[in-house]
Amino acid sequence: MPLPITNGTLFMPFVLTFIGIPRLKSVQCWIGIPFCAMYIIALIGNSLVLIIIKSEPSLQEPMYIFLAMLGATDTSLSTSIVPKMLGIFWFHLPEIYFDACLFQMWLIHTFQGIESGILLAMALGCYGVICYPLRHAMVFTRQLVTYIVVGVTLRPAILVIPRLLLIKCRLKIYRTKLISHTYCEHMALVKLATEDVYINKFYGILGAFIVGGFDFIFITLTYIQVFITIFHLPLKEIWILYPIICTHHLVQCLPTSPTNPQPLYLWDKDQAH
Repeated sequence: MPLPITNGTLFMPFVLTFIGIPRLKSVQCWIGIPFCAMYIIALIGNSLVLIIIKSEPSLQEPMYIFLAMLGATDTSLSTSIVPKMLGIFWFHLPEIYFDACLFQMWLIHTFQGIESGILLAMALGCYGVICYPLRHAMVFTRQLVTYIVVGVTLRPAILVIPRLLLIKCRLKIYRTKLISHTYCEHMALVKLATEDVYINKFYGILGAFIVGGFDFIFITLTYIQVFITIFHLPLKEIWILYPIICTHHLVQCLPTSPTNPQPLYLWDKDQAH
């Protein structure tokens, strides 16, 4: 049980409580239906992608390996969020242990970082195919792909750990145990504390920029270079490569889960004070 201090504040609450979507409490049970449907569709779709890539030898190429990893990561991210969300919406199970909340936060931010890193790796693969077609196969070897997979996995997993330690070791007194959210997110949890959270916020922003910010910049620059290279080619070659680029970009976007938590955050960000 959390120990009360003064004025309703709590010392290290043992259990936290989600309140879901504050402005839509009366219809949360109905909101859960499309999320459940999209979650099932995402599971089936990503599972089919993994099965097809694994069973077809001709698809054992770097780009398809990245696509398989993207599907697996997407499934893991959805599974980290949706079951608890549906428990809140349908079964009135809003409580979560504090340590379990930190673990869920680690999973969510780690899988989001892995997705970002894989998209960057796929963009670089596209860059190699278009700009250096003769050397692409020599550069993107299985060994390099292995290093990339390990790198994009360890990078967010390690960078998120200090967030957990800063919360666990620095923040002791909380104004409430109610989280205006459907899942454990870093800033939503930090805002519950009554103590100075400047360091927590600074590292949270820094970590997000190191992962998502850098990836977005490099992905943008990579595709700019790809399109510059394409438009310097003869017209006939442009019409051959243009559908390839569009298809490649579409394939990258398809595995992204419809159960991504960002839309829910937009609903209640003004409430998470």
